[in-house]
Amino acid sequence: MTFDPSVWRVRPEPGPLTAPTGSGVLDGETVAVKDLFAVAGQRIGAGNPAWLAAAPVEEAHADAVGRLLDTGAALVGIAQTEEFAYSLTGANAHYGTPPNPRAPGRISGGSTSGPATAVAAGEASVALGTDTGGSVRVPAAYQGLWGIRPTHGVVPDGGLLPLAPSFDTVGWLARDAATLARVGEVLLPGDTTALPDPAPFVLSDALLALATPEVRDAVGQLARDAGAEPADWAPQPAWLAAFQVLQAAEAWEVHGDWLADRMDTLGPAVRGRFERARSVGAVEAQDAQAAVRRARNEIRERLGERVLVLPSTATVAPLPDEAEAAREATMLLTCIAGIGGLPAVSVPVGTASGLPAGACLVGPAGSDRALLGLAGRIGA
Repeated sequence: MTFDPSVWRVRPEPGPLTAPTGSGVLDGETVAVKDLFAVAGQRIGAGNPAWLAAAPVEEAHADAVGRLLDTGAALVGIAQTEEFAYSLTGANAHYGTPPNPRAPGRISGGSTSGPATAVAAGEASVALGTDTGGSVRVPAAYQGLWGIRPTHGVVPDGGLLPLAPSFDTVGWLARDAATLARVGEVLLPGDTTALPDPAPFVLSDALLALATPEVRDAVGQLARDAGAEPADWAPQPAWLAAFQVLQAAEAWEVHGDWLADRMDTLGPAVRGRFERARSVGAVEAQDAQAAVRRARNEIRERLGERVLVLPSTATVAPLPDEAEAAREATMLLTCIAGIGGLPAVSVPVGTASGLPAGACLVGPAGSDRALLGLAGRIGA
């Protein structure tokens, strides 16, 4: 295989980069890890060459990486991310944009862009990534993959470079539901919330309307086939605004000291987000935190024991010059699980044009394993 620097930062040939340290349910699986996780003997690059140059060599694996290796998986390489995981397009100003094997000429989706492309291209069977504002669900939808953002905090994040700890989650992608679920057996604790049997699916026409017609039709069909009942979920721009302010405040708290005199090392899009992050004052951040807390309570109360079906993204993978235009509508969808701290599984669906899209199942907190099983059944 040809080494593509837009996809991989480190990928030895012949591999793997790190052999399994044990045996178990992931025997034979190969992992592309997002360049935010510690890998023993390697540096964390975070999609930014200046950060990479200053980063120490890691002495131990991140918790999630270690668990995968201990249960039989091999780490084939470290894959690219957008800078500090602060974007959703997949484009990196320094290394390029990973290709989208399922939709050539269109963006790959980020920020778990490199690992997702590696899985879609067959160069790995599992992508280990993160999801803060949609960074697993977006590339899953754009590239026709299965992906999960777990309940916030249930997967250990030791050895992970954070962006916004209130929303950061360790997530993963695969080409099929069975592999996605096997990784869940390793990384997820037992469920603390049981889903009713049969699970009550709900579908909001208002949320569905945020998507383009071809995505709306595909997601709506899957929901109707699952027996989804109508639900009153209106898009909430105020929720998204609070999410974005708190995310920005936390991103600057995490990275501001290092970036303060290094903003010129960032690409234009990510630099713009960090410039906004630098401007968030204490009162604005506190107000956003309070608004997010209220929204989280409302989301969880409204969902109850049901499973919300909504588009993973508002569009199919956009062309490069259309990427930013799709961002706001997509984040109105993705922020619901992010604010709620809820598990969300992106199920691949096909559109009339033949391009991939994703239907997202959002379940109650702590229902991750059941949600994976449910997704596999309705997405089969």
